[in-house]
Amino acid sequence: MKSISIAALFLVFVCVTGCEAQRANQRTSNNQGASNKTGEWRQLFNGRDLEGWQHLGPGGFVVENGMLRTDGGMGLLWFTREKFGNSVIRVVYKTTHESANAGVFVRIADKPQDEWFAVHNGYEVQILDAQDEFHRTGAVYSMAKATAQPAKPTGEWNTMEITLKGPRVIVHVNGVQVNDFDPKQPVPERTKEWEPKRGPRPEAGYIGLQNHDDYERSTQTHVYFKEVSVRSL
Repeated sequence: MKSISIAALFLVFVCVTGCEAQRANQRTSNNQGASNKTGEWRQLFNGRDLEGWQHLGPGGFVVENGMLRTDGGMGLLWFTREKFGNSVIRVVYKTTHESANAGVFVRIADKPQDEWFAVHNGYEVQILDAQDEFHRTGAVYSMAKATAQPAKPTGEWNTMEITLKGPRVIVHVNGVQVNDFDPKQPVPERTKEWEPKRGPRPEAGYIGLQNHDDYERSTQTHVYFKEVSVRSL
């Protein structure tokens, strides 16, 4: 009887220890999965159609050979599925002409009802590179100047990463930091009705792409996007 009892207790101990180890391994695996998910890039444009996106205003975006192409304007293509706070937004783009005009909107306060809502209730990070330092590539349009011009020539691909960190908007173009905008810092006075209204934006908001080509020009211009992705911080 005593031998049987000792053997039974040993079997119980082995089973309990094994189950606890299995649960511990499962917890570790789950934690690692959550950590990896936080740092992974997630594509917002599927390369086939505009699923998850909505366009407002003149012109539009055309899906061409797996890329987004601006078409006329001024309009707004915004991502409808969620708002983004602490994260990095990455766009890979190229222009067909030095005057090709587009931008990336972040921190759009609410679901826009027209193309101007994002202008006055979000921040535009400029893509056009043929203007002054407050209106060239990497500038937070008319609010924070771009401190460098690392954009590549017309026809070559550029990578822009916009980091949303608390209230700050940090912009890198082709690996070079060109902006670190804190809305608490002084901004130039608003002098034109089409310039964005001053004031705070939410730390989490919708994002969008601007099409701002002008077909009255003798040369039609376009901006192509082959990647729009996000990574949570």
